[in-house]
Amino acid sequence: MILRAIKAVLEREITRMIRQKARLIAAMVRPLIWLLVIGSGIGSMVDTVQGQSYITYLIPGVLGMTVLFGAMLAALTTVYDKESGVMRMMIVAPLPHYWIIIAKTLSASVASILQALILLTILILLGFIKVDLSLFLVTISIILVSFACAGIGMLTASFSKSLDNFASVMNFIIFPIFFISGALYPVQELPFPLRIIAQVNPYTYAVDLLKHALATPSSASFSGGDFDIILDILVLLIFIVFSVLLSSWRFSRDDNQEPLIKRITTSLR
Repeated sequence: MILRAIKAVLEREITRMIRQKARLIAAMVRPLIWLLVIGSGIGSMVDTVQGQSYITYLIPGVLGMTVLFGAMLAALTTVYDKESGVMRMMIVAPLPHYWIIIAKTLSASVASILQALILLTILILLGFIKVDLSLFLVTISIILVSFACAGIGMLTASFSKSLDNFASVMNFIIFPIFFISGALYPVQELPFPLRIIAQVNPYTYAVDLLKHALATPSSASFSGGDFDIILDILVLLIFIVFSVLLSSWRFSRDDNQEPLIKRITTSLR
């Protein structure tokens, strides 16, 4: 029963994303602007970063950016469903409420994975990434990173009561998370206070894992990440479990669902 419900939500979210072609185009344009425009601009002032060109250094960061923004926007549908009335039908289903969080987290992850794979294909066509066995490691890393970013999105959505609230909180969260990470510059070279903040930022380890995945013999220009790859994986796994549990707890609270329950009872009168 739960698996069927999760499958239905997943199909609905993926269909919605595919139909929103402007959303897919924007998801590709944003990282390419960072890579080609900002990367070229900063690269003209910086010779190399960790033994590679700045544009090359940015590749794991723009992949991580695509996953992060894709997962956050996919998590936005949770708040939209609260306002549109779809969430009411999910809440009254004869299932524990945690299935909603699992379904939404999974759908946000799949949406961000698809966007990241499209960008990966574009980067291959542009010659930034070579086609070899390392792509398997990159894909596995993208999958793990997508679940972690979906966890960030679901935490934001579970504590948001309206679309406006989610949008403001998302901007307050997503940009510090992105900028205070290793996406744009090495973490170990940051000032001590910022380095400490970066080390407690789960997205830092997501980008670092992508750096490790791209640091293969065939892509020898990559010097690897700032942390150990085992540490990256452990932090991401712990954060995924933590975010799902906390989101489920928050979503299942009676006072959190009270406005929706009132709407249901009112509509039935």
